[in-house]
Amino acid sequence: MASRLQVADSRPEDWVYVSEGGATIVFSYRGTENPHFKGRVLRLRKVHLLDNGAVHDGEEEPDDPMIAFHKDVISFLVPQAFLPDLDVILLNESWLDALERLRDGDRPLERRKKDKIDKRRKKGVLATDLVGGEGIVAVEIKPKWGFLPREHHLSQATVSTKTSTCRFCMHTYLRSQGGSFPTDYCPMDLYSRNESRVAKAIHSLWDAWIGSDGSLNNFKIFVSGKVVKPSHVRAPVISQKPLPTPYKTSIITHGFKETLTETLIALLLDTKVLDIISSLQRTLDELDIEGLAKLYSTTASDNAKSGLASVVADPTPEDWRDFVACYQTSYRTWDHANPDPKHIQYYLMSYLLSATFKDCSIILKIGQCGQSLPSARLVSIIDLDLKPTNKLGEWEELDRMIVERYKTAGHQKRCVP
Repeated sequence: MASRLQVADSRPEDWVYVSEGGATIVFSYRGTENPHFKGRVLRLRKVHLLDNGAVHDGEEEPDDPMIAFHKDVISFLVPQAFLPDLDVILLNESWLDALERLRDGDRPLERRKKDKIDKRRKKGVLATDLVGGEGIVAVEIKPKWGFLPREHHLSQATVSTKTSTCRFCMHTYLRSQGGSFPTDYCPMDLYSRNESRVAKAIHSLWDAWIGSDGSLNNFKIFVSGKVVKPSHVRAPVISQKPLPTPYKTSIITHGFKETLTETLIALLLDTKVLDIISSLQRTLDELDIEGLAKLYSTTASDNAKSGLASVVADPTPEDWRDFVACYQTSYRTWDHANPDPKHIQYYLMSYLLSATFKDCSIILKIGQCGQSLPSARLVSIIDLDLKPTNKLGEWEELDRMIVERYKTAGHQKRCVP
């Protein structure tokens, strides 16, 4: 496929809204005229409603950083079989404006109140469509943190809590205190490779999906490339009432929950994807945010005394290439229990990369009511975006808040690795 496709070679009405995250929005191609777009999704950057977007006067706009990050970093850590194909696509402001007018109403209201497509950008990303296909059911799961930190760098105030209760479960408690829907889901169960525990995790994700009407972002169901809300399946699953248009499909029938969850459990037990994610999360976060902050404070810079919030410079692409080479060789021999301050830059980058894998999602693609698919790509990893350095200070403060609030909960949950 050509490396510089033009989005204007397709019609805006041939693209339908799929989903979005904090930084990007995704549309799937439904046209028939251009074979280059078949089986692909368009991933576009967003900006705040009051922001006019990116401007590159007098110079060529660089490719979306996701492209280089995947090529130079992710592809060396994750087998290509588990990754979508990514290509650069050239954008057009008037075309994007037409797309926004057509599809903005399909976006969740809370998203529309915050941001919009960055129509000033000249380049976007064309990726493999992992959820599309007529009659195909796909599930997106955001597994989150799959390990408990080692106690080497934890303070006396946090060590017993952090080594007993996983970060996700503590954060769930904090969110529930703010009004979010509580969930029993624990990532440790999902990563365990124990069939009964994996089943418990999947059923907890399903129950939270139903109870929150799909408002939680760690479990999504797609049918024929469209997100399905619990209200779309609740009637046939619970009472067998007729399914409302436009979700009348033979896929969503009574017994849908049982068929779906059984298929997901089988796929998760058969794939190495969760092992890969968990291993990368853990080995890239050897110090915990507490240890990282302590090490940073010992560096020569006076700014380091103000904590990780003073780290502002993002690594360059060359820095990331050097880090990956180091991670695959000498990094593994370092004494992480007694980290050397001269390695602080690599430890900062390592934590950023760990955060990418802590926040990624997996797509599990299944056939109609559990029918097998001819494609070998049944489980894929997505949302492997580079995290900005200026998030480190925010994460340090959030970590402190999560643990302090959880310690007031009374009963503390024990999460088993």
